[in-house]
This record gives sequence, C-alpha cells and structure tokens, in this order.
Amino acid sequence: MLEIAFAMSPEHPDYETMREEFFSNYERCLTERTFAFDGVPELIEALQARGIAWGVVTNKSQRFTNPLTAAMSLFADAGAIVSGDTTPHAKPHPAPLLEAARRMGLNPAHCLYVGDDERDIAAGHAAGMRTVAATYGYLGSQSNVAAWNAHAQINSPLALLQLLASA
Repeated sequence: MLEIAFAMSPEHPDYETMREEFFSNYERCLTERTFAFDGVPELIEALQARGIAWGVVTNKSQRFTNPLTAAMSLFADAGAIVSGDTTPHAKPHPAPLLEAARRMGLNPAHCLYVGDDERDIAAGHAAGMRTVAATYGYLGSQSNVAAWNAHAQINSPLALLQLLASA
C-alpha cells in the first residue's frame, strides 16, 4: 500500500517508519468498519449445520488477525485461524495451509481451499488441496482468474454450497 500511495518501496529510507505508522493507524481502527461479505455468515451457518469443518488462512499478521477475529463472532467456531506469521512462510508457500489442516486434524487431500488471490490458489495446489477461486470481494477487475488454474470458481460465498453439493 505504501508503494501504491507514496511510490515508496522497502528500500526507501523512510519506508519502515511509514510502514509502522500505517500499521499503528490500521490497528487502532481495524474492527470499526470491518464486516463479512454478504453471504459469508449464512455460508458458515450452513457449513456448521452440515458438520463441515472450516478455518481461515490469511497472510495478515497475528498482530491484526487475532483482534479482528476475536471481535467478530463469525469466527468463534473456526477450526483453525492461521496468520501470515504463524508459520515461517506465508502464502503462496503451502506451510500455512498445511498448519491449518494439521490443527483441524484433516488430511490436506480432503480439504478445499477458497481464495481470492492467485497466491491462495498456488498455496492450495502446493499443499495438495482442491482449490476454489472466489471471484468476489477484493479482487480487482484486472485479475485473470482463469489463469490461476483453480479447480473451480465461485461468484458468491453461497455458491460454495452448490459446489460442495455437486462434489
């Protein structure tokens, strides 16, 4: 974000100071305007009703993930919440996904990983999981989702239920 907003790369002498200022500002308000995408609460409710375990793997650091997930009751029943700094590697490395599967007691080959970025799909493939590209949310209009080679694509959270029913 610093590179986009200020044309400031990590090599810039003020980068670390600006990065920490950004993080501090974000940390102060991260739970104030954060909400789940439409359909996500219903999706989680349906997964739980069907006895399907679910979790979250994000590249966001624990510094932000922990307070955010604690503030949203939506995450109370997550089988695992793995942050970008939970393992020595962040996505697209498979380590975070494998850690989530381990915490949930699941064989990675029996997991379906849904992601909204190419690095998510790469991590899912590397972890031996089936992958689903979420084409809603933060995805920019310039993204060529087909090039990610996900096993499937969904255009809304609830479309995952249809995908699961046909599997």
